[in-house]
Amino acid sequence: MSSSTAPSGQSGTATAHRGAILTVILCVQLLSAIDITVMNMALPKIQHSLDVSPTALSWVLNAYTLAYGGFLLLGGRMGDILGSRKALMTGVALFTVASFAGGCAQETWWLLTARVFQGLGAALALPSTMALIVRTFTGQEERTKALGISVMASGIGSTGGLLLGGVLTDLASWRWVLFINVPIGIAVLALTPRLIARAEPQGGRFDGGGALLGTAGMSAVVYGFVHAADEGWSNTVTVGSFVLGFVLLCLLVRVESRHAQPILNLGLFTNRNRAGGFLVFVCSGGAMFGMFFFLTQFVQNVLDMNPIQAGLAFLPMSLGMIVVPRTLTPRLVKRYSPKTSMVTGLIMVAAGMVWLTRISASTGYFSGIMVPMLLAGAGVGLLNSPLAATILADVPPKEAGGASGALQTVGMIGGSIGTAVLVTVFGSAIRSHGGTATKSVLADSIATTCFGGLAFAVVGLLLVLLVIRTKKPGPAQQVTPQAARAA
Repeated sequence: MSSSTAPSGQSGTATAHRGAILTVILCVQLLSAIDITVMNMALPKIQHSLDVSPTALSWVLNAYTLAYGGFLLLGGRMGDILGSRKALMTGVALFTVASFAGGCAQETWWLLTARVFQGLGAALALPSTMALIVRTFTGQEERTKALGISVMASGIGSTGGLLLGGVLTDLASWRWVLFINVPIGIAVLALTPRLIARAEPQGGRFDGGGALLGTAGMSAVVYGFVHAADEGWSNTVTVGSFVLGFVLLCLLVRVESRHAQPILNLGLFTNRNRAGGFLVFVCSGGAMFGMFFFLTQFVQNVLDMNPIQAGLAFLPMSLGMIVVPRTLTPRLVKRYSPKTSMVTGLIMVAAGMVWLTRISASTGYFSGIMVPMLLAGAGVGLLNSPLAATILADVPPKEAGGASGALQTVGMIGGSIGTAVLVTVFGSAIRSHGGTATKSVLADSIATTCFGGLAFAVVGLLLVLLVIRTKKPGPAQQVTPQAARAA
């Protein structure tokens, strides 16, 4: 079917414009990935400019990831009800405006508020990209390849974000790491209506209460971890945050089990592979987000790299995330099984973490940092695309947006929790050295936090080994027009 004769419904359009839709998907995912890593490179400058405390600095990242993780479910449901194109464009528009506002920030609260709205915008846009992959690529092998390209886009975004953040922070200002999102967002908004036809809405209503309960509950839990880094585990506010978070999340489960159109379909978790896969994404997100956060501090504050050098230092990790999903992962999945690729990837991530537990103030970049980052990046490249394909397998088309939102939610929540847990470990390690953050103390404390990242990776590996069951894929399915329309 040619593009000129494609029906206005999304499924037919997905068939006619597969390459164009994948292009839009990559652009939106690049925008999101760049924004996460570009902020890592700007953290030291932001801390000095706005006088942010070391532990509160993590909220520059967590404000984004918490809003993103909390509202992804709403974004997925919005895509199902209103159509993927409308949800995507609404999210990108909000993200773009919030980026401009954040670049103008004069106070810490101003920047954190902008980061929250950036997270909300990304949450509205990103589930539609995953849903479009599910609906467009119906064969197992081709879907794995498309998801691999999606993972590759995240790797390119990580590379571009780190390098771009280093260049902009060093030569201009940390504010430009936010301003740079504006022209990218405008370009996406201009191209999307030309490449993706308007989808017919499926109807229904939003579960705003579920979204608010999920966001508030996870925010309370993560705040408890961050507060513990400053005040300890027995502090009244710390304990109160954990209790409040637990109560809100219990209410979320209760509300969703009775809601006619829940934002979180609890039935998604009844499938063994899907439930186990969600937990693995939490673990991998916890390991990798924390690793990014602390290694950024290490290369700049211990190795005395400037922002540009620090951005270049992360190229090995990003190279693994870019190349492996496109080359090695499909071959390993096809010859053996998705589980084999996942296990291999997590072993490589764990090996990288073990290596990093040995760093000290005398550790050089090439001898102690480059190789473990390459291992971890390649490991993520082997893990993510077959894991995502396993989670999204057999999801009904009408649930594609919700399932995609849930998938991305658990990854971002894992990243938030992982960063918070490792910040707690880091704060405790600093206090055990008397609270003076010399280069030696800083390096030893970062090495200690890598044991936490290792624990996340090991738990993820055990989950894959004991819970997830996959088979070697058969011959690639052919996508007929009828099958495409059904998707």
